Amino acid sequence: MATTTLPADLPTGLPTDIEDLLRLADETGAALAPLAADVDAGRSTGHAAYRVLRDAGLLGLLVPRAAGGAGLGFADYSRVLAVLGAHNGAAALGFNMHNVAIGSLCESATTPLPPAADAFRSWLYDEVIRGRRMFASATSEAGSGAKLRGVRTTYRLSPDGRGFVLSGEKSFVSLAGVADYYVVAARAEGTEGSGEVSHFVVAADDPGVSFGEVHSLSAMYGTSTAGMVLDDVPVPRSRLFLGVEGMSMYKLVREPHWMISGYTGAYLGIAEAILRFTTDHVAASPKRAGSPVLQRELGRMSARLSAARALVHEAGARIDGSRGTLDANAAVHAAKYVVSEVGPALAQDAVRICGSAAVSRSQPLERLLREASFASVMPAKPEECLEYLGKAALGVNLYDATAFDW
Repeated sequence: MATTTLPADLPTGLPTDIEDLLRLADETGAALAPLAADVDAGRSTGHAAYRVLRDAGLLGLLVPRAAGGAGLGFADYSRVLAVLGAHNGAAALGFNMHNVAIGSLCESATTPLPPAADAFRSWLYDEVIRGRRMFASATSEAGSGAKLRGVRTTYRLSPDGRGFVLSGEKSFVSLAGVADYYVVAARAEGTEGSGEVSHFVVAADDPGVSFGEVHSLSAMYGTSTAGMVLDDVPVPRSRLFLGVEGMSMYKLVREPHWMISGYTGAYLGIAEAILRFTTDHVAASPKRAGSPVLQRELGRMSARLSAARALVHEAGARIDGSRGTLDANAAVHAAKYVVSEVGPALAQDAVRICGSAAVSRSQPLERLLREASFASVMPAKPEECLEYLGKAALGVNLYDATAFDW
């Protein structure tokens, strides 16, 4: 893998102004929206949605401008993801997994790195921008979820000492059969229970890589989530993430925002869509629209959503301004918790206001109600967010990997 220096003016078709990017996201979302119902009902794989995202050039949102991308920070990325999520929640969540996989590396754009790490970074940027390659994260395992300390997938040196061999199983891999590369969490053989976990980039067509059937989910079927088997998969040393072993836990503890809050923008978008549908339903009838009772109901929904939106934006601003600080890390946990609570609360309000329109499979609201409830499944779960915030308030050293169940 050779180091690639990309010209600063590499054309990608991506605008650089955030308002233009939001308009592009809205236009792309409008193309994604009609695909949602067939995918959710299992009549389509959902792969077409990711072709739409590739064709729009959005894979390069986080890649720095000097490498041909849009160079978005965490805050503006959350805004773009919310726009996509309001149109097609599952596609937005799947797309987020691409950005979870590459986000931390894109944030290192201005950081000088050792030669091997710099070569890896340049290669990844080139794959995303020139190759339009999609990445995904492969961390979750049965029994431990996405917690790095519970990872049982292992790696060992290859016989020639020039690479590694990975073995194990992942349970919930989004973009299975869609992404070109998977960033796989694994630990060195014989280190079970330690915090030393590494990440490797595995290609979808590497020998020994296979995927199971796409999970039959009650929501978010369009994320194309399946199990992944790694059967003695050979990986060249050049695809060790940043060329360093054992750094993953340290990175997660210091800067957990991609792992625990990258999803937040998508779920905020789903909540936005719930309010929009409910408002349109009320507005369609002069009698309903003139009811003070329903006006107050919509007012409560709007206030809840505004508070959640403000918290997501504030958390993003803190990450961009002081990434890795306890203040920033606490803010993203708070945002994830609030969005996980607000979405289902708005769903309950929508059922009460819209009645039969909320449960009809011919209406998008029924799908949105199911999608909103799954925010609490994605890491960090609500109880984990609250524990983190409580420990932060008590002054617990959250940079100590043993202080929290990572």
